[in-house]
Amino acid sequence: MKILKKILAITAITIIFSTVLRSIFLNNTAIAEDSKQRTTIRVGLFSADLNDDYLIFLRKNFEDIQNQHPNEVIFTFYDAKFNQSTQNAELDTKLNEGIDLILLDMVNVNDIGDLINKISKYEIPVIVFNREPLTMDAIKSYKKALYVGTDSKQAGTLQGKIITDAWNNHKDLIDKNKDNVLQYIMLIGERLNKTSIDRSAYSISTIQQAGIKTEELASPVLNWDRETAQNTVDALFLRLGSKVEAIISNDDSMAIGATKALQKYGYNTGNKSKVIPIVGVDGVPEAKELISKGFMLGSPVQDTSVMANAIYTIGSNLVHGINPIEGTAYKLDESEAAIRIPYEEYTGPMFQ
Repeated sequence: MKILKKILAITAITIIFSTVLRSIFLNNTAIAEDSKQRTTIRVGLFSADLNDDYLIFLRKNFEDIQNQHPNEVIFTFYDAKFNQSTQNAELDTKLNEGIDLILLDMVNVNDIGDLINKISKYEIPVIVFNREPLTMDAIKSYKKALYVGTDSKQAGTLQGKIITDAWNNHKDLIDKNKDNVLQYIMLIGERLNKTSIDRSAYSISTIQQAGIKTEELASPVLNWDRETAQNTVDALFLRLGSKVEAIISNDDSMAIGATKALQKYGYNTGNKSKVIPIVGVDGVPEAKELISKGFMLGSPVQDTSVMANAIYTIGSNLVHGINPIEGTAYKLDESEAAIRIPYEEYTGPMFQ
């Protein structure tokens, strides 16, 4: 009888011990899974227009980063289609659902203060990119906010340099009416947009500082749209014809549209006697191909893969509460709220 009691007691202890071990194992597994989920950064990219040529390639670069780091980051993309109300609603939804990092390409940069204030209440890091606010005040007001983008003044300066070099070397082909004045069309992305303002102003001031006289023939606002640019330049060329000696575009999308419009009339197809220099900004693949063929003059290039990796690294640092530029070669600019990725000049054999 005593032996039976001992056997029962040992059996009971074994069952209890096994149950405790199983409970500990399951609990540790749940903790590990939860920890794994929490270390995966959930990123929401809120864009004004995901169909923009530059954004198409930037998005692909972010998707490549996710594929290379499958357990570290998940990107979700939202297209406001140039509607600020849509962007606000999408942002509100994700703030309430839960998100670790916001990448914000605003429809209306004038609303930056309201959106930064809203995001700050959730204490979620935010990187503003692509469209630069007129001032960095709103971004400086929130310690977890930064602008990561380019230097629009540098882009305009490089555009002006590309045009200046072409004029100095091939003035006989550019100055069609031989009046020693560069007659040009400026294609503007957005009115009252800092990027557009800087690129337009610095491209022309660079040309003028080189001693070249200029005359603006037209400056349509085209909302960064290729098709709109093509139709507009088509109409302008019918009206202005041989008066047009150069086209300066705030970005490559509109420059590509302008090139297509001129090619309809036999310009920029390889015939050196029928050339109108066109410069854009960004260096998207299609523009670089047109430049390499001599159909566009050039573009300040900003590699989207470099931009995507910079935003990812800086964003990860913000999420983990460390110095945002740790592990990078970048520095904060004088505003202490912006990090700028430099451009490089890209030109082709238009006059060769």
